[in-house]
Amino acid sequence: MTTAPIATSQRLNQVRYDIRGPLSRRAHELEREGQSILRLHIGNPGLFGFRVPQHLRDAISEHLPRSEAYCHQQGLIEAREAIAAQHRRHGVNAAAERVFIGNGVSELIDLSLRALLDVGDEVLIPAPDYPLWTAATRLNGGVPVHYPCPPERAHLPDAGEIEALITSRTRALVIINPNNPTGAVYPRELLVELVAIARRHGLVLLADEIYDSVLYDAAAFSALAPLAGEVPCLSYGGLSKVHLACGYRVGWLSVSGEVASTTELVRALDLLASLRLCSNVTAQWAIKPALEGPNEIGKLTAPGGRLHAARSAVIDAVERSAFLQLVKPQGALYAFPSVDTDRLPGFDDAAFALDLLEHERILLVPGSSFNIAARNHFRVTLLPEPATIAEAFAAIERQLERFAAQANRRVA
Repeated sequence: MTTAPIATSQRLNQVRYDIRGPLSRRAHELEREGQSILRLHIGNPGLFGFRVPQHLRDAISEHLPRSEAYCHQQGLIEAREAIAAQHRRHGVNAAAERVFIGNGVSELIDLSLRALLDVGDEVLIPAPDYPLWTAATRLNGGVPVHYPCPPERAHLPDAGEIEALITSRTRALVIINPNNPTGAVYPRELLVELVAIARRHGLVLLADEIYDSVLYDAAAFSALAPLAGEVPCLSYGGLSKVHLACGYRVGWLSVSGEVASTTELVRALDLLASLRLCSNVTAQWAIKPALEGPNEIGKLTAPGGRLHAARSAVIDAVERSAFLQLVKPQGALYAFPSVDTDRLPGFDDAAFALDLLEHERILLVPGSSFNIAARNHFRVTLLPEPATIAEAFAAIERQLERFAAQANRRVA
């Protein structure tokens, strides 16, 4: 007897996460066939030879016997105190009671939107975005409203364009700084404008700052919460990127702003945190030494460091390319090149990414996966060795040349 397929939630019909989507599944198939795939699609330091700093490993080892019971639903008090202290050093009136630790920032984004949104509420999200923001908004009954951050403006938003999108249903403004996927770092003056918009319209600021210390050259990061003052602001950070510890799955959020206006939000977050009991206790012991220890990532992003060299390899490859353009990333772990559509009219990023995987065994993410209409971008991570990046872009150029030859044959 054949049974009917089990129906799934209709909300999933509009949800996508192509970073681990069909292309990644095809890459797994090729690997099972014995093929070697260069995975440029994801910022996962441990896969590229980076190691978590030893003092974080030591902290976990030392506290392993104290990790066998649930902790407070918001997280270990020692860890929350360290997070609050870091925010206070930035000029925020932070407290451990308003800090929540999660299984990565991803979980906390979902909890935050669940606490904030009723069905039909709108959230302003950058385009391109980290697609979890759009997906989590939809999964929690909200409506993502994307504000453009085009390459013509160095992938920065325009405050007037954002304000024009606000309606009576707008609840929150998402700011991803430094930005994933573009590497843009927002100037302080722009952040002040965005805070003013949130103040005028009663919006909650959602500051995704997971890459706050991953900066190149003269780029300067400005935390949003100190600029927001009394405006409600949720600031997100974690161990995954700055401390190279993706597998630890440790993220946090700190609620700032006027206490009276955020009390109910903190209670809602506490309720939702309680429902999942607590996050991974073992890895939380790494938070305090991470925040109080040396800035290991700074050595990698400074001139002479591996990430700085990898970024330079991307920039050099794009400058040599007959087809590619790039706004140089100022932060984060990615570059977001675009294809010159005057040279390759009709270029389609998804078709290109699939052909690149099939012909060159390189996996990257099409730019349209980041909720933009344009189909001429792709994202690559800066984590491989510079020589590997140079080889990958040589292969990308070969594939672009094949696309150009095919287009010329169609015209002929």
